Amino acid sequence: MQMFDGDVVLILGGGSGLGLGIARHCVSEGARVAIFEISEAKIVALKGEFGDDVLLFRGDVTSPEDLLACRQAIVERWGRLDSLIGSQGIFDGQVPLRDVAIERVPSLFDELFHVNVLGYILACKVFLELLEESNGSIVLTASVAAYAADGGGLMYTATKGAVVSAVRQLAFEFSPRVRVNGVAPGAIADSQLQGPRSLGLEGFKQSDIPKDAMLNTFRKLTLMSELPTPLDYAPIYAYLASRYNAVVTGQTVLLEQGALNRAALSGPGATGGIGV
Repeated sequence: MQMFDGDVVLILGGGSGLGLGIARHCVSEGARVAIFEISEAKIVALKGEFGDDVLLFRGDVTSPEDLLACRQAIVERWGRLDSLIGSQGIFDGQVPLRDVAIERVPSLFDELFHVNVLGYILACKVFLELLEESNGSIVLTASVAAYAADGGGLMYTATKGAVVSAVRQLAFEFSPRVRVNGVAPGAIADSQLQGPRSLGLEGFKQSDIPKDAMLNTFRKLTLMSELPTPLDYAPIYAYLASRYNAVVTGQTVLLEQGALNRAALSGPGATGGIGV
């Protein structure tokens, strides 16, 4: 039996990168998939890949009207929703606060918190009743940045910390009929997270970083040898979103490839252990 066996799964930001990897995996596991995506170009590409098998909806996660219209489209096609997976996000370019002009701070805050946090909150509100009817689940995307410094700049880090807190609160509020969990990925090969318009970085994507440079840094900071791909992360999302998950709610699964468990005393240049 496949993981989803015909269940209906909505993926926010499923047009590229992590979200697309999750969508492909869910389809392979028997889900009936809907993808909510803001980019018209990505919608066209998705249409070419999935045809009519996947419900494609172009919209903005910060727009209640767009989310409500998506809800209606899902109801008209399938009459139900079993899982909501949030994967949309904006990166802040890892720009330190000291380097952000004071007049840009409010717009940077608004841009990242609207997409990375408000978008999830609105979607949870809009789709809650459908998920309650199916005793369904929600999985939101946090980041290793919520647990350790230097995974992003201040604004990105703050939004991901907010997602972790939102997961706990929503699991409490939506219990016992809807399970709410998070996933906190570390590095992702070919990540399509783009920079903020408020800093003029909307044309920059994390995938623009040279692969060799990113891999070298990854190997220095983690215990793994290869960068995870979106498809490597996808099974964790699928399990949490599926009915096979009967025990986990209110948790964020930290997938940091051992970055928080790296050598402290035995690395290069170490002089030996410290006696106690």
